[in-house]
Amino acid sequence: MSTIDEAALLASVQDDLFIDGSWRPATGGGTLEVRDPATGQVLKTIASASVEDARSAMDAAASAFPGWAATPARTRAEILRRAFDLLQERKEQFALLMTLEMGKPLAEARGEVAYGGEFVRWFSEVAAHVQGRYGANPEGSGRMIVTHHPVGPCYLITPWNFPLAMATRKIAPALAAGCTVVIKPAALTPLTTLYFAQLLEEAGVPAGVVNVLTTIETGPVSEAIISDPRLRKLSFTGSTPVGVSLLKRAADGVLRTSMELGGNAPFVVFDDADLDKAVEGAMAAKFRNIGQACTAANRFIVHASVAEEFTRRITDRVSVMKMGRGTEDGVTVGPLIDDTAVAKTDSLVQDAVGRGAAIRIGGSRVDGPGSFYPATVLADVPRDSSLFREEIFGPVLAVTTFETEDEAVAIANETEYGLVSYVFTESLARGQRMIERLETGMSGLNVGVVSNAAAPFGGWRQSGLGREGGDEGIHEYLQTKYTLTPNPFA
Repeated sequence: MSTIDEAALLASVQDDLFIDGSWRPATGGGTLEVRDPATGQVLKTIASASVEDARSAMDAAASAFPGWAATPARTRAEILRRAFDLLQERKEQFALLMTLEMGKPLAEARGEVAYGGEFVRWFSEVAAHVQGRYGANPEGSGRMIVTHHPVGPCYLITPWNFPLAMATRKIAPALAAGCTVVIKPAALTPLTTLYFAQLLEEAGVPAGVVNVLTTIETGPVSEAIISDPRLRKLSFTGSTPVGVSLLKRAADGVLRTSMELGGNAPFVVFDDADLDKAVEGAMAAKFRNIGQACTAANRFIVHASVAEEFTRRITDRVSVMKMGRGTEDGVTVGPLIDDTAVAKTDSLVQDAVGRGAAIRIGGSRVDGPGSFYPATVLADVPRDSSLFREEIFGPVLAVTTFETEDEAVAIANETEYGLVSYVFTESLARGQRMIERLETGMSGLNVGVVSNAAAPFGGWRQSGLGREGGDEGIHEYLQTKYTLTPNPFA
């Protein structure tokens, strides 16, 4: 339980748009309501940007770009470091704000503050260490100079499930590289981004470098920005269908794109796995963030000889999980983001049960108020179930079985997605084989959480393009220039 006054915290969050270093109401006076998914009550009413506001934000980002790009890398790094320090000072405020608007338990929200803050710290450290190269060409007739430059103004679209981390994972590398940004947080959870923008302003980010548009007019606002010829980069985290649509639109402007899209993560448990480790990994990979994560394990593929024991242990763990508002002591299962998410989760469960899956615990909707769905364990889930094809995005752990390694690989790769996979085995050779055979951009071997600010986050195939985090992350916001000069000794 937090000791911070909820009403005072909400009152401290700006309710206007942040454009060109100032807070201003939406042109036309549009507003949107932000609700607590645990109660359904309105937390705060804020500005909803119009197309005119989007154009103003692009004007600001374009005007600020030359100056910010020319700002010494060390200066940009120091500003980001100040932002990291301020975030640590206000970690409890950020954690509570995320719990209020998104629903995750307060302990998990504190974890997100730590995780999201690491992107700010990491890119503050990387900013001053972007290096090119110089050397003779193979013919010896000249010298090659390779340098990296900021791509320009960027449009960042973030989802609702990790309100802070998704903002820092995009804003920090963009600013470190010398880019300016317009960021549009999800309408369901915009308060954390507004609060973070206030922090960036205090840290010394110049006017126009970061602009925040909160809106319910997502399509028209995004179209106004993406169609602007001054925009040079689009970064989106969200569903694959929306990402595909944005990619098509970005092609008209030949924009640099980063797409972190859907997932259908396999979680493979072999007969030689340490079941204690596997159960711990499964609890983290499935129930973190109430299952609402693109990295959440979606399909539990367990060797037939250990499936019953694995499922029993998981069910025992789930049976003591407390469901409720995330601010309450001991709560480990908060609400889903809204009633639509509840309906989808329940539909996937009922489809699986209708095809022969067995409910071990949970598996039915609960009465409101709030958008709650209980932690659920399903056994003997047929492979043709919808929840094995679609991203669940809810607290449902679904188990199917296999007999051979080849069968496990076939089941795991039986999807158009390829974000992350998890494997539990005590065999080093088998672990190495699985790393190479599973078709995902990330993999966890005997661990249930893989995300780290120092590592490249991203997937293969329908799970997206580009990488966020790591040394690769800053290069998503840089473009390369090659210059040839004469041989100085000729």
